[in-house]
Amino acid sequence: MKTLLLALCFALPFGHFAIAQTTPVQDVLQSQRALIEKSSRRTIGPAIDALVASGLPQMQTVLEIWQAKEMWQRKADGLFFVATKNADGTYTLRNFESGADVGTAASTDLRQLKPNSGVRAMIATALVQFQLSDPDPAKRADALNSISRDPQAALMAPLRASVQGETDPNILSRKIRLERLMTMAYDTSVPNRVAAIIEMSGDLGVDFRATLNPILSTTRVLAQTQPDANIAQEVIAGSDALTRKAAYALLVAAGDAPAEITADARDAALQANIEGGRIAGFPVAQLSTEAARDRAYDALVSGDLARPRVTQADIDASLANFRFFDVYTEPSQTVTTAAEDALAASETRVAISQAADLGLDALSLASIYFLAAIGLAITFGVMGVINMAHGEFIMMGAYTGYVVQLFVPNHTASILIAVPLAFAVTFAAGVALERLVVRWLYHRPLETLLATFGVSIALQQLAKNIFGTQARPLTSPAWLDGAWTINDVVSISYIRIAIFILALLFLALFLFIMKRTRLGLETRAVTQNPKMAASMGINPDRVNMLTFGLGSGIAGIAGVAIGLFAKVTSEMGSDYIVQSFMTVVVGGVGNIWGTLAGAAMIGGFQKGVEFLNPSNTLAAQTYMIIFIIIFIQFRPRGIIALKGRAAGD
Repeated sequence: MKTLLLALCFALPFGHFAIAQTTPVQDVLQSQRALIEKSSRRTIGPAIDALVASGLPQMQTVLEIWQAKEMWQRKADGLFFVATKNADGTYTLRNFESGADVGTAASTDLRQLKPNSGVRAMIATALVQFQLSDPDPAKRADALNSISRDPQAALMAPLRASVQGETDPNILSRKIRLERLMTMAYDTSVPNRVAAIIEMSGDLGVDFRATLNPILSTTRVLAQTQPDANIAQEVIAGSDALTRKAAYALLVAAGDAPAEITADARDAALQANIEGGRIAGFPVAQLSTEAARDRAYDALVSGDLARPRVTQADIDASLANFRFFDVYTEPSQTVTTAAEDALAASETRVAISQAADLGLDALSLASIYFLAAIGLAITFGVMGVINMAHGEFIMMGAYTGYVVQLFVPNHTASILIAVPLAFAVTFAAGVALERLVVRWLYHRPLETLLATFGVSIALQQLAKNIFGTQARPLTSPAWLDGAWTINDVVSISYIRIAIFILALLFLALFLFIMKRTRLGLETRAVTQNPKMAASMGINPDRVNMLTFGLGSGIAGIAGVAIGLFAKVTSEMGSDYIVQSFMTVVVGGVGNIWGTLAGAAMIGGFQKGVEFLNPSNTLAAQTYMIIFIIIFIQFRPRGIIALKGRAAGD
């Protein structure tokens, strides 16, 4: 009796403690205890499914804790807890429902659950169902990202359920789109799938086309009669789509025809039947040719010592008994028909968008060439001076922007300061070059070319001595980061848009100077007839100096713009001097509209060649030069030829 009373006294507290730990969450965990303890990717699936199917709101927390390796199991009774380590080395245990403390335990009494990466990935997939309706928009967005990376049919129902209560418009649009895509791929209702495909027909998204591709995937099968399947097409053996050799290989793989005897197999059979230096009566020494080996092998076949060779007649007979079909993996013809129409509409829009994107790229490149050439259009097109140092003025402008950013860390302010400062620096350099070198060489093009080429080399070396050979950064303002994305195919960076706008501003500025200012009037007068202009009180030397300085200053501003996206080095001017001269010459010497047309032609032609041959960018340069040489043969004065007396100069 005493023994029974003592047993009850000890049993009551422990029984009460066990009951206190029994909760709905704990009951579900205990029902899957064996699988959770094993924690294997191959077997854990039913346990995770049971936790999700329980419908308990705390299961999201349980899964997150388990995934983070923060779930512990008490060895004595196998119960699961959240554990926090204390200063004395023990662990405080908390339940999953309220997070309330339920006691402490030594580390030796606990086992930490450490799921491997495969199990954690499965837990992450299960968590998606909870996170789709999480109050935190970031978690809902993460859930959509997870579904996009690994879509599964089981996630379609919770995704649909979460659409109704979504309040964030961006997340709502993503949910609707993802639901449509998953409906196309996983819905069991053919009408629902067809409706989703038709609704998104012509969509430009890569995810849309990626969803259609598995639906339209085919498997090549062979049969003696037309199979009862969703057939994409019948393929004729011997056509471009299926050669006779490939068709016969399919028959061999299916076990419907014997394999051909290869040369290696033939030689192996011959070696296996060598007796006394002979093979089927043929001396081995005489089997040095393919024809001789074939005859020896045929002799082995006659003696039933080798397998007969497959003749062309055998191949023809085997192929005549079978037909070949490409069969859709998708069984529903209605779905594949809708998918084909939708994909065709999408590819048409993609082609149009690619053409638009190519046009924007060409326009962007033309803007860059125009900016680089507009200063040259003044010095070469108007003054007739071949300035090979023009590229170095572009380089000087870019380095001016770099130096300004060293002292002005605000990128917006630094660019605003760099643009007029670059103009001033290169204007002064241009004036110095004109006064010291060019003024003595007017009407002597060869000497001018050689002299300015020497100046070009000197300026490059000077830049290397000051800034080194390493490329220097010219950082654009934050508001120029990123790109204007029109759709999934068409986009253009904000920097290139800014350069395009800058090119238009310079075009307007040049036209204003040349048409509405005294300098422009004097420049045009000196260009057409220097002696007559001098007799009218115009100083030709002063006009030439200011005009040369103006062209050089514009080159400096172009350098700042180009440096925002291109490398700033001492050789950067060399990358644009050739294109600048070609732009001016092709457009028409002495005509700003011709320079604009030349930039558009060269930029468009180069981008077109790069699109057709993207693996070889040097080909674009080569073809462009060939094209210009041919073009000049037919229009030596350029696209827009200068008219009047100056045209004959």
